[in-house]
Amino acid sequence: MTGLAFLIPVALGMGLLGLFAFFWSLRNGQFEDLDGAAARILIDDEGDDLPPVLPTSAPGE
Repeated sequence: MTGLAFLIPVALGMGLLGLFAFFWSLRNGQFEDLDGAAARILIDDEGDDLPPVLPTSAPGE
């Protein structure tokens, strides 16, 4: 019984802390642009600094 007297307030405190963190993230705009964040992973910026590929002749030409 003393374990429940300790665990129930701890669980309620953690729940309130999570609720506070959720409302803080809403107020600071963390959930504003969900589609942009999903599409940003598909943008390939790494290929811009590679040297151009020169065409080569086929063997036997």
